[in-house]
Amino acid sequence: MNRTDRLKALEERGREHVLILDGAMGTMIQRHKLDEAGYRGERFSEWSCPVQGNNDLLNLSQPDIIRDIHKAYFDAGADIAESNTFSATAIAQADYAMEDLADEIASEGARLAREAADMAEAETGLPKAVAGAIGPTNKTLSISPDVNDPGHRDVTFDQVRDTYAAQARAMAEHVDFFLIETIFDTLNAKAAIKAILDLRASGEVDAAIPVLISGTITDASGRTLSGQTTEAFWNSVRHARPWAVGLNCALGAKELRPYVKEMSRIAETRVLAYPNAGLPNAFGEYDETPGETAAFIRDWAGEGMLNIVGGCCGTTPEHIAAIAKAASEGRVRDIPQRPRAMRLSGLEPFELA
Repeated sequence: MNRTDRLKALEERGREHVLILDGAMGTMIQRHKLDEAGYRGERFSEWSCPVQGNNDLLNLSQPDIIRDIHKAYFDAGADIAESNTFSATAIAQADYAMEDLADEIASEGARLAREAADMAEAETGLPKAVAGAIGPTNKTLSISPDVNDPGHRDVTFDQVRDTYAAQARAMAEHVDFFLIETIFDTLNAKAAIKAILDLRASGEVDAAIPVLISGTITDASGRTLSGQTTEAFWNSVRHARPWAVGLNCALGAKELRPYVKEMSRIAETRVLAYPNAGLPNAFGEYDETPGETAAFIRDWAGEGMLNIVGGCCGTTPEHIAAIAKAASEGRVRDIPQRPRAMRLSGLEPFELA
């Protein structure tokens, strides 16, 4: 199935079913208990600095592990898998002195997800899509890293835009969506949006590849790290005309519910959500069981809050299977038609009808 047919089939399926996104990649990688040698593999056995924890590097050093994780999520009922490319940018890979490998890591991550999707598609006869994951990087454009110099930034907007453009270009052959995710700084997200729009305009990537956007409400304040409310965040990114918009990470489903409900009210496109498996315990681990997570999702789907749902940190194929069953018991969210108005944003939204 080619990309055009796959997207059409997903749109048709999404009219009757809440679509299912996969779960956490990092959680599944941790199950393999890889040490430094495991992360290096044969190719990087003599690398100059430690690389343990660089999950995206496993696209090159342990590709079978990554492909198998994707396949496990598809087997659990996922319609869409996120590529293992969350940190596949030159900016993020600089922590491991691997800036020059970022494009290869991104391309291979997308290809491995595509291989798993094609296998699942052949087995089930259902469309199985790949979302090229574009993470926030480890830099922020809105907040100074130096408390003594509020105007300081480690990177410029153009540098962030360029590194995102390289990542998107590297993944474009294999993905059905670009997923700009775990957004804690909306200005970083706007750099990613600008990169994709520029690549479309230049013809370097297929303009038909839709964008998915997912922000992160960091705590009970109900705001992103850079200070925006859910509605202000949506006003900031709606010009990208995303195929879907939503929220992920930081919070479990219990805590995330009011913000997903708000996004469901205001977004004139599909809404996606992929919460953590609850909040982390004292050891940074997640204790919420698949059944517990699914109970929250059943409530969301029963209210018709969702178009796409999956899991973030701490979730596993078992969680996704339970989430898929719970979502099937609800109803698909109807996309609202809001009155035409000028909608602006700072930290708070502003609307002029």
